[in-house]
Amino acid sequence: MAKIVAIKELSVRLQGEVANALVSFAEHDISLVAVVSDVVRNGKPVIGYAFDSIGRYAQGGILRDRMIPRLLAAEPASLLDEAGTRFDPLKVLRTVMRNEKPGGHGDRAAAAGALELAFWDLNAKLDDEPAHVAIARHCGRRGKTEGVDVYAAGGYYYPEESTERLKQEFEGYARLGFNAFKMKIGGASMATDLARIEAALSVVDGDGARLSVDANGRFDLKMALEYANAIAPYHLRWYEEIGDPLDFDLNRRVAEAYAGPIATGENLFSVPDVKNLVLFGGMRAGKDIFQMDPGLSYGLTEYIRMLEVMEQHGFDRRNAYPHGGHLINLHIAVGLELGGCEAYPGVFQPFGGYPKECALQNSTVRPTDAAGFGLEQKAELRPWLERLIA
Repeated sequence: MAKIVAIKELSVRLQGEVANALVSFAEHDISLVAVVSDVVRNGKPVIGYAFDSIGRYAQGGILRDRMIPRLLAAEPASLLDEAGTRFDPLKVLRTVMRNEKPGGHGDRAAAAGALELAFWDLNAKLDDEPAHVAIARHCGRRGKTEGVDVYAAGGYYYPEESTERLKQEFEGYARLGFNAFKMKIGGASMATDLARIEAALSVVDGDGARLSVDANGRFDLKMALEYANAIAPYHLRWYEEIGDPLDFDLNRRVAEAYAGPIATGENLFSVPDVKNLVLFGGMRAGKDIFQMDPGLSYGLTEYIRMLEVMEQHGFDRRNAYPHGGHLINLHIAVGLELGGCEAYPGVFQPFGGYPKECALQNSTVRPTDAAGFGLEQKAELRPWLERLIA
């Protein structure tokens, strides 16, 4: 019977000074966690690693003061599956959420997500298999072992902003093997944003189906509709996070007015949030994109339930593209047979993007055969993993 002997956390600052329409990431950090087991292989303990995904601040206080002590105080057998050989992520989640009221998501959801995902990494390592294999088996699926569709997310606002810089950035992603891209809007005038869109489209020969735009929740209804009208002639892949993520009425009214696909969900952190989106947000089956992120929403256990809500209401998991742009969500997209996921090949280091060992061609990415999520293969992240357990 495996036991947990230590749980460690560390706040890691994101590199770079990029900004979207609302947020500068120059001060942002991420919670990196390690779950250390008593299983020893090759003279070292088997350790599960994870982090809370990109886009929120680190949750060190919540982890240290509430959630980690609950896990360490739990009876070891209470965290195991029925066979008593592997950890049960649902039991882990229930333990870290003991004495927490319903609602009040946000940072708490991300802290729980980091811990829960670390146990998925640990279980896969105990079975010496990639995380996507363990995830697929858990859900009774084959998994997309051939890889999934991945788009390169970038096009942020930089201090030295220019349309030429944006074009060069996307040309660099194209050389890496990406042929679909996403960029930011709403942080400049509409005229400037339209010029930036046209610069990005020049990289894909004017094919709007290979470019998405993201307003990061900036717009009120009036501005959302003005942008929708302005970008409609480009026939873009999707129009993302248009207004406040909980303003389902705004989302619905834009969907009624805008013929192209819309995308949202990265800032919805619970099953009830997703239920409200599918009931009241005007999402159109077979067209619109769901972007919930397990690392920000209590982990994979909650995310699987979100997919079930989508499917119960007539939506297809192939329209799910998790936000985050990192290895953990790549494994999740492969294991759960989702439409694809985001990639951050040029921003948000040391977490964004994938190691060079991942197969990438024509925007299809396949994880390596490393056990777990393979975070140790990411050169930029490896020093932080070593520091975490030093």
